Amino acid sequence: MRIKLPFPNSPLFWGILPVTLGLIVILGVMTLGADRAATVSGAPADDKYVDIGTVVPTRAPAAGPDASTGSYTVDCGRNEQGHYNMDNVVTSPGVVNGAHHTHDYVGNLSTNALSTDRTLAAAETTCAGGDRSTYYWPVLRRLDRTGEAHKAGVGAHGNTGEAVTAASVRVEFRGNPVSSVVGMPRFLRLVTGDPVAATTDSANVRAQWGCSGYPDRFTRNYVRCPQGSGPTRTLDFPSCWNGLATDSPDHRAHAQFPAADGTCPRATFPVPQLRVTLTYELPEGTPFAVDSFPEQLRDPITDHAMFVNVMIGDRMAELVRCINEDRQCKAG
Repeated sequence: MRIKLPFPNSPLFWGILPVTLGLIVILGVMTLGADRAATVSGAPADDKYVDIGTVVPTRAPAAGPDASTGSYTVDCGRNEQGHYNMDNVVTSPGVVNGAHHTHDYVGNLSTNALSTDRTLAAAETTCAGGDRSTYYWPVLRRLDRTGEAHKAGVGAHGNTGEAVTAASVRVEFRGNPVSSVVGMPRFLRLVTGDPVAATTDSANVRAQWGCSGYPDRFTRNYVRCPQGSGPTRTLDFPSCWNGLATDSPDHRAHAQFPAADGTCPRATFPVPQLRVTLTYELPEGTPFAVDSFPEQLRDPITDHAMFVNVMIGDRMAELVRCINEDRQCKAG
């Protein structure tokens, strides 16, 4: 907007000048306030969201004659106990608050940065059947509400908003479309996704955002869901193990993802594939974002999750039999 003032020697000039300067100050404050509000909200840019109706459905690979088509589900609750921290015992063991964002847990109730195989094996669990494994991922927050900034790191490092408890958490172990599976070793550590994908040329992105009622539609972007449907996160873990180690220096080399048809890379063996599906109940149009490292700006491609297998041998053997015998089982 261009404002034309009278000639400086005019009395009218000196009468209008204070009003004009005041208007400029007010507009500047309003603009600054709007920019600051956008920063505080932590809301990602509009191009990080897509309508679920525009997402192309995916197809699972066809099962071959030797496929293992069973599944084994474990009810571990929804973190009703409020188990949160900013630790990551898989990638940063011993480093308290090393994640710089808040993780949401089900399963083992003792998991933190200082956990060891021994402490995990002795802890209580939220999972049915005594599974003491630990399953965790960054919290999701609704951005139209204020979070508890001083509770267990919630809201720290720019991750504003109210942490949302998932309406459902489905923990499922699945088979392989090419062959039978072998058991996971106890204390196997697995990682899916890449928490620094927004600032690297990452080949480890595994984000799968969707909406309830659309089980075959996944995108790396946040989703806009229709009324009656809520956002989902589908976290698929690597399922080709090298048969030697429960961890590796980069926390990935010992367990890899299969090819699109389900074939495992050379010198690896198919183990049960862990899939965790998180479903949230949010009103249509509610803004939301996942926790991330500050420099990742809550980009949806940074979604990730971790798993430590603490099942006893008999339970893992039961799980493998169920999957290889093409049955649908549930821990109890």
